[in-house]
Order: sequence, then structure tokens, then C-alpha cells
Amino acid sequence: MPLTLRQLTYFAALADQRSFGAAAAQVHVTQPALSMQIRDLERTLGVTLIERGPRSLHLTRQGRDLLIHARRILAEVTELESAARRKMLGGRLHLGLIPTVAPYLLPRALPSLRSHDGIPDLRIREARTRDLMADLAIGALDAVVAAEPADSSGLHVQPLFSDHFVLAGSAERLARAAQGIEHLRPSGLDPDQLLLLDEGHCLADQALEVCGLTRTRLRLDLGAASLSTLCGLVGQGVGLTFLPEISVTTESAAQPQMRLLRFAAPQPARRIVLMRRLGTDGAGWFDALARVLTAAGTDLIAALRT
Repeated sequence: MPLTLRQLTYFAALADQRSFGAAAAQVHVTQPALSMQIRDLERTLGVTLIERGPRSLHLTRQGRDLLIHARRILAEVTELESAARRKMLGGRLHLGLIPTVAPYLLPRALPSLRSHDGIPDLRIREARTRDLMADLAIGALDAVVAAEPADSSGLHVQPLFSDHFVLAGSAERLARAAQGIEHLRPSGLDPDQLLLLDEGHCLADQALEVCGLTRTRLRLDLGAASLSTLCGLVGQGVGLTFLPEISVTTESAAQPQMRLLRFAAPQPARRIVLMRRLGTDGAGWFDALARVLTAAGTDLIAALRT
């Protein structure tokens, strides 16, 4: 029986998830179907790849060796499919951006993106970081704009700009938060006053991290889906929230009653990056795209800071 790409895909999913049920869900098949393909793969190679325990599973030495080859083969196939798709679509690139960047950066960057000879036509997708990175891994996206990930293995990461966080709220709430404090820091904020984006948004995770908090310590966890919703709430005095600088001009115009405070140095920040798979041919378009996005983001933030 010949070895198949499907078997390698299922095996890589099982190695990632370390659970037959979770791996089956990842590749959208039933658990018995995945188990059968793994058994067929072991029979084809004549080795045991998985040590099956009562509550967990582990890769054998042969399984770890196969995983290295499987990931390399699957990456090459993904790249082949991506290159073929771009050719069929006339060179169109699929670009993903997170929701706390897309509505602020794209309006500034789009004129340059459209007129730049080195950048093909773009198809834009806005989604949360987790979903974008999953699509990038399987070749559904060619590049992603997001906050720099903790794990960048298998990725080419190009920094674009640094985006500081500011504290947003009504004048009364901000005055109360800063009262008697010489240097305003995230860790000194009252958790009962904080409103954050819904779980799964990387901005919410970053805000919790810089404050040294978890969601269980938030008294009012609204789980808002957008920064615009949060700004409308805090502008009416409901609480306080973190805003990235890149969003301030747009959100302040929409909520004129909202006020802002900067944190003391070193100011909390996130680094916005452009990412592609290491195997992707980024000749020309990737560097050109990075330059345009860097210029747009830098201009937005410079205008605010001055």
C-alpha cells in the first residue's frame, strides 16, 4: 500500500494534538477514519509510530523522525498549491489582518498598495490571530499582519512598527484612575474598572498580560467584539480600556467624549509584524508590502504623537 499525503496530514495533526479526537476534529474527519489511516501508515512503513497509553499518546523515535519528513513534505505541497493558486488568479495575494489593525491601517495603506507595481492584487481577510495563523499554515493565506507571536517557528517575520497602548475612558474615570499616582502603570489599575475585547482577541490577552491579570479577576467581563464597542462604552463612563495608538484617531473621532491617558515609561506596547511561511517565495512582493504597511502605520502613529 503506497504512503499518501492524507496519511501524512493526519499523522501531523495527531502529533500536534496528541489526541485522536482532537486530531480528527482538526482535519474534519471521524476519529475511526483517522485511526484507520494511522494504522495503515504504520503497516506501510513497518514501524510503530504512536505509543498509545490509557490517557495520552506519544510519538516513538520512528514517529519523531517521520514527523520531520512529513512536515517538510506537507509544507512543500502547500507552497506548490499556493503558487498555483496565485498563478491562476493572476498573481493575487491573500492577506490576513487582525481586527485591531485592519480598519485603521488599511484605509491609509490601500492607495499605495493599489498603485505599487511590485504588489499583486490583494484579497483581504480580517479575522482573529488564531484563525489567520491556521489559514497561513495551510496555504489559504499568503501573509498575515498581526502582533508578533511568541512562537515564530516556520515563519519569516518582518517587523512593521511598534504600537503603544493608551488608557481610554471618560474624563471622570481617568481622573479617578490617576488620582494620587505619580506614574501611571497598567499594573496599578483597578481590575474592576477594566473592559476588554472578547476572549480570543490577541489585544485582550496582551492587556491582561501587561496588567498581570486573568479574566477571572475582571468584575465586568463584557467580551466586546470590537474596539468601537469598547470605546462607546468607556466614553459613556462604563469603565476603562486599552487602546492601541493606531486606533486612537479613528475611535476618538467617533467618540468625542472619550479621553485618553498615556502610561509612564516604559509604555506598554505591541509590535505589529508581517509574516509568511518560510517556504513561500516572497521575492519582490513581501518586502514591498512590508514597506508600504510600515510607512502607513508609522505615519498614523507619528500624527497622533505630534
